[in-house]
Amino acid sequence: MVNIVILTGAGVSAESGVATFRGPGGLWEGHRVEDVCTPRALFRQPELVHRFYDERRAKLATVEPNAAHRALARLDAEWPGELLLVTQNVDDLHERAGSTRLLHMHGELKSALCADCGERRPWKGPLPPASICPDCGAAALRPDIVFFGEMPYQMNRIERALAEADLFVSIGTSGAVYPAAGFVQTARRHGAATLELNLDPSEGSLWFGESRMGPAGTLVPAWVEQLLAE
Repeated sequence: MVNIVILTGAGVSAESGVATFRGPGGLWEGHRVEDVCTPRALFRQPELVHRFYDERRAKLATVEPNAAHRALARLDAEWPGELLLVTQNVDDLHERAGSTRLLHMHGELKSALCADCGERRPWKGPLPPASICPDCGAAALRPDIVFFGEMPYQMNRIERALAEADLFVSIGTSGAVYPAAGFVQTARRHGAATLELNLDPSEGSLWFGESRMGPAGTLVPAWVEQLLAE
């Protein structure tokens, strides 16, 4: 049975109205990434960083899963082999579409992380600076987002899945952010077939055995239909 690892990026959620990580001029929702997505930014401007993610979290209520999310959830439900969906996205659209074999490598908007004890917990509303951790009592809760310079979640599990994959598929990613950008090379090294589904060629397109260009909402349902039919 074919084992599949799928990586999704901002291009999957863009059609739902979620801003891509790097927009025009390298800005994310009008902010420099360095000002809202680094440990230094959190230390120097905690109010700005917390408010930024509060706004992103609140915006989730205004967006819905699109055809790409729904197609991947269908594949998750119907694929009889091993499947791991690794997303770089911090939104909850994959879950809301129905995906369960899912891993958020860059954290989640609807989660809070204690900088003191390391516990993570679901979080829905605003998260002001110095919020109290229910587990250890420290005034140290922060957005559960993997900032630049921090290690993504569950890398050991991802590496094992890539080593055992027969097929690696990258959807809606720029191919510019590591370690995710190197997953295709890891998969190829272990003998997996590789497929890219993207609006435009990514920075790592040359590593893929096959690339299909177009909107995720069109490409992903067609690919899932083809795969399940085979």
